[in-house]
Amino acid sequence: MPVPLPPPALVARLRAAGSVFAEDEAALLVEAAAGDESSLAEMVEARVAGTPLEVVVGSVDFAGLRLHVAAGVFVPRRRTRTLLRAALAERAGVAVDLCCGNGALAAGLLAAWPDAEVHAADLDPAAVAAARRNLPPERVHEGDLFAALPPRIRGGVDLVTCNAPYVPTAEIAAMPPEARDHEHRLALDGGADGLDVHRRVAAEVGDWLAPGGRLVIEVAGAQCVAATALLEDAGLVVTEVRDAEVGGLALVGRHLLGT
Repeated sequence: MPVPLPPPALVARLRAAGSVFAEDEAALLVEAAAGDESSLAEMVEARVAGTPLEVVVGSVDFAGLRLHVAAGVFVPRRRTRTLLRAALAERAGVAVDLCCGNGALAAGLLAAWPDAEVHAADLDPAAVAAARRNLPPERVHEGDLFAALPPRIRGGVDLVTCNAPYVPTAEIAAMPPEARDHEHRLALDGGADGLDVHRRVAAEVGDWLAPGGRLVIEVAGAQCVAATALLEDAGLVVTEVRDAEVGGLALVGRHLLGT
């Protein structure tokens, strides 16, 4: 059993392991342990071994919400708040979050629009289980993109958000170990150019969006031109939303058919 460390030694241990924000991490670990020194010692060991902090404490702060996180499930990044901000620019009565991970985006939408009908979907059973702890469970669907959704909302969706995997396959090996070694590859691998899932979403989204509805999807800066072109080829009118402070980039594609 690991030996508990007093606070100064805990901070020093985390800093020696490479933590840039050792004081903040130590405070979160102490809070999560809730006075259980044995649990604190075990969490410190897991963190020092490289387990993501969010997985160690079991939660993540996203846009002011404290959300459950599970091992293997994609942890929402700071830059993903750009995607949420773009999604919240207009009110939506019916919204869908594809590739939902732990349901962070859908939870952000529901927090802003408590009366909206918000659905979330993911192919990974672990992600679905995590999202069902952060959202109304009956609104979280397991399956492949739009195929997971209830057919009755087809053609009536005002907003689709999608934080699809967009890391090119060849670049996964160079990712930080916290993501590469602790998140399921399904949540990271976007194919040869990182846009495989984006193409599939673009091909189907027009059938699900209501006239004037929007698709908001995250991309990397180097993919912006190619991703914009594939959304435009799908009949969407595309604008960019950027946040230089966090490195966030979202493309907003509006479905104009029938307007």
